[in-house]
Amino acid sequence: MKYGELMKLALEAREKSYSPYSNYRVGAALLGESGTVFTGCNVENAAYSPGICAERTAFVKAVSEGERNFRAIAIVGGPKDGMPETAPPCGVCRQVMMEFCSPDTFAIILGTGPEDCRSYTLAELLPKGFGPGNLKK
Repeated sequence: MKYGELMKLALEAREKSYSPYSNYRVGAALLGESGTVFTGCNVENAAYSPGICAERTAFVKAVSEGERNFRAIAIVGGPKDGMPETAPPCGVCRQVMMEFCSPDTFAIILGTGPEDCRSYTLAELLPKGFGPGNLKK
């Protein structure tokens, strides 16, 4: 799957965001090694901490369906009534990615749409990340 196609799915997922407090909508499209795409959007809560990011929504959906290996994720954000904008994943989401993805090969696609996106590796966005390999003896 081309990165532009993945970004288009992230834009579609962004439309489903439940973000009445921040009014900042984020969508993600996660490509599993099987070729299946899992989408997610941010879901806020009045108590704030129970909210979940779009990226983690996509990962939780994928893992709950049995997918454990991933190739790429496209992420796009922006104000509810504004244009899409680049939305890098937060630290918690980067840590979740580190649990399931190879830092050197997993692609994180950021941008504003299919024609405006750039790919980064997880290692570029989370240098010296702590993952399952750190716990193996």
